Amino acid sequence: MAEFKPLLDQSVGYGVVIGVGFFFALIMLCLTFLQTRFTDTSPRSSEEFTTASRNVKPGLVCCGIVSAWTWSATLLQSSTAAYTFGVSGPWWYGVGGTIQLAIFGMVAAKVKMNANGAHTFLEIVKVRFGTGPHLLFTFYAFLCIMVVCGSLLLGGAATVNALTGMNILAACFLLPIGIAVYVIVGGLRATFVCDWSHTFILFIIIYIFVFRTYGTSPATEGLSGLYDLLVTAGHENPVIGNQDGSYLTMKSNQGLVFGAATILSGFSGIFCDQGYWQRAIASHPKSTTKAYMLGGLSWFAVPFAFASCLGLAARGLQHDPRFPTFPDPLSASQVSAGLAAPAAAAVVMGKGGAIAVLLVVFMAVTSACSAELIAVSSLFSYDIYKAYLFPKARGPEIVRVSHLFICFWAVWMGCWATILHKAQIDLGWLFYVQGVVLSPAVIPIGLTVTWRKLTSAGIISGALIGATLGMLAWMIGCWKIYGAINIPNLAEPYSAVCSGLTGLLFSGIITVGVSLMNPADYDFKGTRAIANLDKDIDLESDAEPEPTTPVDLEKNEKASSEIVKNRVETVTSDVPSDPPESGDNMKTGKSGNAPPTDLVVLQSAFKRAAWYSLTLTAIVTVVVPLPMFFSHYVFSEKFFAFWISISIIWALLSGTFSVLLPVWESRQEIIRILVGCWGSLSKGRQ
Repeated sequence: MAEFKPLLDQSVGYGVVIGVGFFFALIMLCLTFLQTRFTDTSPRSSEEFTTASRNVKPGLVCCGIVSAWTWSATLLQSSTAAYTFGVSGPWWYGVGGTIQLAIFGMVAAKVKMNANGAHTFLEIVKVRFGTGPHLLFTFYAFLCIMVVCGSLLLGGAATVNALTGMNILAACFLLPIGIAVYVIVGGLRATFVCDWSHTFILFIIIYIFVFRTYGTSPATEGLSGLYDLLVTAGHENPVIGNQDGSYLTMKSNQGLVFGAATILSGFSGIFCDQGYWQRAIASHPKSTTKAYMLGGLSWFAVPFAFASCLGLAARGLQHDPRFPTFPDPLSASQVSAGLAAPAAAAVVMGKGGAIAVLLVVFMAVTSACSAELIAVSSLFSYDIYKAYLFPKARGPEIVRVSHLFICFWAVWMGCWATILHKAQIDLGWLFYVQGVVLSPAVIPIGLTVTWRKLTSAGIISGALIGATLGMLAWMIGCWKIYGAINIPNLAEPYSAVCSGLTGLLFSGIITVGVSLMNPADYDFKGTRAIANLDKDIDLESDAEPEPTTPVDLEKNEKASSEIVKNRVETVTSDVPSDPPESGDNMKTGKSGNAPPTDLVVLQSAFKRAAWYSLTLTAIVTVVVPLPMFFSHYVFSEKFFAFWISISIIWALLSGTFSVLLPVWESRQEIIRILVGCWGSLSKGRQ
């Protein structure tokens, strides 16, 4: 196996990880200070810290979704798929993340309708079903975050090591530190602002690679030259299961299985991850669905354009003397570590390409890590600390606990990534196994806020039996297909699909079936009454004496029940038929809870999201790829040019939605801050 020759010095790796990381942390600290001084939001409030006051506009939520869903795996694993399967790889990777975002838009509309005061999806589970289901899905939520954090750090550290020679373990520990600084100070809104800056840099680098690879690079000699290189590669290293062994066809059996594994992994990565629920909670109620629609469409362009560019280029350029492993191709372990994109960048742009890949992977890691840090701190604060340790904890105390847990998790992330690395588990292994371990929880979690007949017995039995059957399918499938059960074979695509599909489908069938045996008729009043901890009063005042007799106890219970009843009635009372467009309708009411938005508007948004998700799913999973799959069509040079043109146009539109739209929507706030800064400077000179 040829060693991947680093193009950059170790100092560059440490400089990016430490220097750029703390530079962005400093910028985020400054922006948080300006926001606190010149606007009416402050991260000292628990509502602002964990939910950004629930009034983030759709452009910034779209940007946040693109940034949070652009893991290091998005850039590296999608390029690996292009390198391995050809043009089908980037398409199926994009499908595997986009349709889930579209479907989650429906769930997000239901969150705003049925639990607008919630801080985490586990709060909703606890209010509706009690302690048992809450503890079960707390396990799944933390398991999801551990898988995601492992993927982020292992992928990022492997890339930094390959390009600079920086020690992998040092990268694992240093990457989260700068991120934790600005997350602690700025909370969720700071992560949104950070998401915008990272997304801006991400699309700029994608555009540079796209136009360099397809246009001006002497290594590829333009689009037609890359086509010829891929034709040659298909003859020299044909892909088993592809039409004629070509990299230029959607008729790829392995690509189709990869698509199924990606879809399963994507469902579990979105529905079980508090980070995506947090963005649904933070968004303005009337624009939640719009934000997820734009986010899904915009994100698709990232793996589609980036991997079609660098993944295919890596396959075509492996005989170039500048290829990092020349004269050998990438080894299986190097491919699994996600090094196809860095290899292509090194050939196409030399050291500049290596720096660009290093920077864009670093941005992906930091942005997604910031989302995970704020998500995991919310889970601990609301669903462990407040739920079981200190039930009377209020807003300021929640913020302090969140700060401490972010510090702990930033260190634990490095420890966890080190454990995985020492166990020889890499990015590719975690990518496939994510759907295996998390898919049984997807449907029960999604139905919690959408189906009134769901029961506690249904979600517990569905998740547990689905997980058991999924594990059995994983082991049996691995044994029957690959002949032996071991760590590498368990992460093969067919093993992952056997388990993920079994866990997802059977958990759904069992959850629905058991619930229909004794259906509930839940009215969601309890979830709509979840409290705002900054303004809501205690149900039982500390000044009231503890009940000491049965009579006193009975009176106390009746009083508490009356208070809860009044709060529920307040939250679910009549709402204006035409709520204002501004964030004013998000101000807290008398009870301190976020008031309901017009249910008719939200119901309409849910229906739009349903039609949109079904239409998008049909187009990207059936209408476009399957006719080309069953026709066994191999791309001509003209069709390849058309295909690449679609990816470029999509990337340009995605950059517009993710980068320019948030600036336009926030123009008034930006002007207010700039005017405030100018006023402060003018006073200082006088």
